[in-house]
Amino acid sequence: MMLPPDQTNVPAAPAQLRAAAVLVPIFRDDAGELRLVLVRRSNFGVHGGQLAFPGGKRDPDDASLLDTALREAEEEVYLPRSAVEVLAELPVVETVTGFRVTPFLGLITRPAVWRWLEREVEEVLEVRVAELLDPARHFTEDWQLAGWPRAARISFVRLGEHKLWGLSYRIVHELLPRLQNDEWAV
Repeated sequence: MMLPPDQTNVPAAPAQLRAAAVLVPIFRDDAGELRLVLVRRSNFGVHGGQLAFPGGKRDPDDASLLDTALREAEEEVYLPRSAVEVLAELPVVETVTGFRVTPFLGLITRPAVWRWLEREVEEVLEVRVAELLDPARHFTEDWQLAGWPRAARISFVRLGEHKLWGLSYRIVHELLPRLQNDEWAV
């Protein structure tokens, strides 16, 4: 089980939040293992280099937040809407960077080869759910983050050389028990 997201010394979300959405892609690999798809953001911007789900802020042309999540997945990792079966809208998460993020769980048909928009994504990772559940990969540390007045206690999962933390950690933390309880046929 994942450590609960520690919010010690984490600033509160701002009063005005922008709408955003992410797709939480899930699939079974050839061995039958359940996997989540994450991207490592390009090394620019406030979220540069972080692990995340494909997604972003809502555009005026988006019909809904689901449309935002699907559009962003198409743009970032070239995942066509036709390859996504939306299973659920997950609980909204507010961020200290000013977003109100709506995650959507989507069972995907995995492409033979991942491609991505290089200006936004450095790589695509297919993470086994079993890795996310492994207590030996879970840590909490005090981090001094740029622009924060003091060190914040951060819970994260180590995935090789990467750390899953922040918004994506909070989404996964809420999702894993539901996956373990077989809430969806995946």
